[in-house]
Amino acid sequence: MSDQHPDPAGNTQQFRAFAQQNEQEVTQKRSPVLPIIAVVLAIAIIGVLAYLLLK
Repeated sequence: MSDQHPDPAGNTQQFRAFAQQNEQEVTQKRSPVLPIIAVVLAIAIIGVLAYLLLK
């Protein structure tokens, strides 16, 4: 049997818990691909500059 007067505070609390859970999952699922690409590009640029300066 359903309640005639649902508690809106309970629904809000459940939604907040759901939203916080999703935010935590998103932050945990970030992959390190972008920082790896940035490091590889920085090393490549430094290598090219060193080659040009020492040539």
